[in-house]
Amino acid sequence: MPNPPRFIHLRIHTEHSLLEGAVPVKKLVAAAAAQGWPAVAVTDTNNMFAALEFSVTARDAGVQPILGCQISVDYDPAAPGEKVRPPAALVLLAQDEAGYMNLMKLNSCLYLDKAGQLPQVTLDELQQYSGGLIALSGGPEGPVGRMLQAGQGTKARALMQRLAAIWPDCFYVELQRHPGEGGLVTEAERATERGFVEMAYDMALPLVATNDVHFPKTDMFEAHDALLCIADGAYVDQQAPRRRLTPQHYLKSEAEMCALFADLPEALENTVEIARRCAYAAAKRKPILPRFADDEVDELRRQAREGLVARLAVIPHAVSVEEYEARLEFELGIIEQMGFPGYFLIVADFIKWAKSHGIPVGPGRGSGAGSLVAYALTITDLDPLRYSLLFERFLNPERVSMPDFDIDFCMDRREEVIAYVQGKYGRDKVGQIITFGALLSKAAVRDVGRVLQMSYGQVDRLSKLIPVEGVKPVSITKALADEPRLREAAKEEVVARLLDYGAQIEGLLRNASTHAAGVVIGDRPLDELVPLYQDPRSDMPATQFNMKWVEAAGLVKFDFLGLKTLTVIQNALDLLRERGVEVDIAMIPLDDKASYDLYAAAKTVAVFQVESSGMMDALRRMKPTCIEDIVALVALYRPGPMENIPVYCEVKNGLRELESIHPTIDHILKETQGIIVYQEQVMEIAQVMAGYSLGGADLLRRAMGKKIAEEMAKERPKFIEGAAKTHNVDAKKAGEVFDLLEKFANYGFNKSHAAAYAVVSYQTAWLKANHPVEFMAAVMNCDIHLTDKLASYAEEVRRGLGIGIVAPCVNASLATFGVRDGKVVYGLGALKNVGVEAMKMIVAARGARPFVNLFDFARRVDMKRIGKRPLEMLARAGAFDVLDQNRARVFEALDTLSAWSAALHEAKGSSQVSLFGEAGDDLPEPRLGSRDDWLPAERLAQEHQAIGFYLSGHPLDDYMGALKRRKVMTLADLSAAAERGPLVGKLAGTVAGRQDRKSARGNRFAFAQMSDPTGLYEITVFSDVLEASRDLLETGRNVVVTIEATLEGETLKLLARAVQPIDTVAAEAGPSGLRIHLDREEAVKSVASLLMRLAGEGGRSVGPVTICVPDAGTGREIDLALPRTWPVTPQIRGAIRAIQGVVLVEEV
Repeated sequence: MPNPPRFIHLRIHTEHSLLEGAVPVKKLVAAAAAQGWPAVAVTDTNNMFAALEFSVTARDAGVQPILGCQISVDYDPAAPGEKVRPPAALVLLAQDEAGYMNLMKLNSCLYLDKAGQLPQVTLDELQQYSGGLIALSGGPEGPVGRMLQAGQGTKARALMQRLAAIWPDCFYVELQRHPGEGGLVTEAERATERGFVEMAYDMALPLVATNDVHFPKTDMFEAHDALLCIADGAYVDQQAPRRRLTPQHYLKSEAEMCALFADLPEALENTVEIARRCAYAAAKRKPILPRFADDEVDELRRQAREGLVARLAVIPHAVSVEEYEARLEFELGIIEQMGFPGYFLIVADFIKWAKSHGIPVGPGRGSGAGSLVAYALTITDLDPLRYSLLFERFLNPERVSMPDFDIDFCMDRREEVIAYVQGKYGRDKVGQIITFGALLSKAAVRDVGRVLQMSYGQVDRLSKLIPVEGVKPVSITKALADEPRLREAAKEEVVARLLDYGAQIEGLLRNASTHAAGVVIGDRPLDELVPLYQDPRSDMPATQFNMKWVEAAGLVKFDFLGLKTLTVIQNALDLLRERGVEVDIAMIPLDDKASYDLYAAAKTVAVFQVESSGMMDALRRMKPTCIEDIVALVALYRPGPMENIPVYCEVKNGLRELESIHPTIDHILKETQGIIVYQEQVMEIAQVMAGYSLGGADLLRRAMGKKIAEEMAKERPKFIEGAAKTHNVDAKKAGEVFDLLEKFANYGFNKSHAAAYAVVSYQTAWLKANHPVEFMAAVMNCDIHLTDKLASYAEEVRRGLGIGIVAPCVNASLATFGVRDGKVVYGLGALKNVGVEAMKMIVAARGARPFVNLFDFARRVDMKRIGKRPLEMLARAGAFDVLDQNRARVFEALDTLSAWSAALHEAKGSSQVSLFGEAGDDLPEPRLGSRDDWLPAERLAQEHQAIGFYLSGHPLDDYMGALKRRKVMTLADLSAAAERGPLVGKLAGTVAGRQDRKSARGNRFAFAQMSDPTGLYEITVFSDVLEASRDLLETGRNVVVTIEATLEGETLKLLARAVQPIDTVAAEAGPSGLRIHLDREEAVKSVASLLMRLAGEGGRSVGPVTICVPDAGTGREIDLALPRTWPVTPQIRGAIRAIQGVVLVEEV
């Protein structure tokens, strides 16, 4: 019989005390079990994040969990005008279920309705929720301890009495001893222990000993100290005061604690007494849902049957009506058997509400699309029989688990649906789900490096030496084993220290946030089921348990996902409706030739799921002709299955024979060209060949996918025996098929999900193929603040689709992108540093009356409210060209106009109306200065600054004639030539950006983004060329690059061999002449003046110049050939084009 315990730990911070505790729950429980402790407590700071996980894990290990919390208390509220005092902590432990419920209530009080305050509870709240709890006074840093340290003995005694009154017979005076060198305890402990003991004896209160555990072992002290510095933004070696613990704040043994408090045996005994009193353990619950109807079974049957009738009235039937009805009844039976009618009704209700309020909902996502009941209830919009989807993949009667519908909503209106759910079930019954971010190795290195005050550059280099596997960096320990450069760096003492600390703290939890989509709905206030947390960025509370443990607590998760593509589709439909075209996107034909031609040509920029270059390459090879091809491609385009894309394409296009696996199952694989692509196919093959039920086949698929060896050993003979019994398949062949299934089960994709997303992809392809202008305007609206994306979309609109773009204009544009006369109208809100809401003010002021001039604009738009920066961007972009074409003059006049506008609107606002008209009408129009407009190059540079790319022209426009004579190609010409084979040529471009890199061997190279008037492209520049031309490849420079071009698949690869200044190449083209077309005779003088001024400057290319002037009588042009030759460089052509009255400058 084991010896009775002499001490139990009652104050432990797990890693859920974020950036404070460093004891993982599993390690704590394992340590308790290993040392034979009968019980142990968890008291995380101001949270119960780990409560249920700890409770279940401890019980499973044979350890009694003591559920508690270190909770901050506003113990001495500041009087009005006084400085707010920081809260101090008590430790609360749950004795029973009532205590656990109250602990959850208090934890919720910490965060809810606190309006930005620090998490804390009041003494009144402690009184209200005191039942079933044991309280420890908090030690030296508790409320009473703080007062003792401040010399407020009388107030401390009064507070101790008040706290003891809140918990009669359940309040303990907490003592702590964390001795340092020489056995001396901390200053706070010395200052408070005597007072604590005296008060305890005077008031007949029991003492209790604790160790404030923050880390598992004493050798983690320094790494933990760094962790505290990360939390507090402090430095390890700083002299200024900061939070510090001692090496004694570790998980001590019973013997160590007994030796430490040998002089106060009752303080030790009381830890055991408290453990006996705290016998409650939180347990998992069965799913809890609000009741939707008095008889949910009948209600579900009614809605499903009526829904199926409505569906079958408007869709082509994939099978007979009887087969639909039989499938429906089968599914209803399973749903009822498993107890989930309420879940289906709740989901159907909020989806129907969303659809009835015009909120786009996706056709389905995940395995839920395999349910006919879901289709009948309009939860999904995919006929599962049309796509051969399996219900058992979603809800398996042989494996009880909650159904899980993932619902996609329009990104912009998802919150409205959640608000509806809150309104229907009660705001206190609906919440988000917390998630935790871990301190991964790269972040640990950066954080520790900062608190050790290492240079940013050194820490950045060290962090980058840690390899990434998949999407996560490897551990520091593995990085040291695998990366010799990191081992070499670790020879430096400070680096070794950084890596040592980092390795100890990596993996600990760093921060809390909320799940992107998960929402729970309870049948009672959530804080009666789980403690609640409030993310400062959200007005909706979140559960303190993460997704796994909130479900274990009985709450059911509903996923409300925001899908941008649905917003794009809806915006496109709205734009179509504006010109009288109504489209029901759910009813478009799935055999539209134009859509499949678009897929086959890989013109899929902005088409859902198939935008990447790899997808485009697969589309060209596949040449899709039906929706099943798109379903297959969505499933195949992933690591692993991707290797089967060539086989699929070759069989589909008759270049390869379809291979038979076995006659009994070939029909299952016919739609995927003989390849196992879907998880559902694995299930069907097991059913058809080996006689499995579909539920059993789903269990087989899961075992195969998870590589559960024990399960596989049982299933293999079962499969072989079933194949022999069902179809007389010999054991060898059955074994081969089993092996094939095992291989593909790991790679197979959920067909229901692939089909649902293929339908969304097809909807976007159909819109692009049939209504490209509205579609691309909608796409650009959804990325209206992402300049890089807008640049590529504009490229697709102009070059790919041959659609015009109307430049930003205060009289033509809306705040967002629109459509007019078959063109995309650029949205004012897409300009940089502008904002959609500010631009809506301009559009509202314009109404149905276009602005007449700048003064009219200033009268009707309160320019001060718009702001200086947005107005400047409008001027730079040419949005005021319709009012004044001189952009430079408009730009300079903005301050004057804004001041006048502000005065006008201030007068209107003051209601000071004169006898003769509106307030402010008597303010005279200010005089605007006159100045020359920006030259074309400057004009384009300013436009680029506002728009983010070149829209009205390109910096190379004036060079194109000379470049052509020097056989410099455009991107369009080069791309066409590269289709015939690799080539070397010259390409002009304006540098948009450059990223320098270093190869594994230490050689420098770069990627440079360029553009010419025909498109955007990227070049690779290796070290020798980079060294010679680094200055030429700065952003904004115009250059000519000698290029080695190759076509890899459909991707054009460009390697730079040499770089030259564009002016050098243009000068080598030799002289040319100009024809200058004017729309007014007065402009002749300005052109001549410019030419005369430049004629005296030597060293320029010269040529003949002809001025073409309109004849006022006939309207025909009269050619005036100027004597001699004149400067004709690209810059001069640009300067001439900027002159008022010049219509066109031709090179001849």
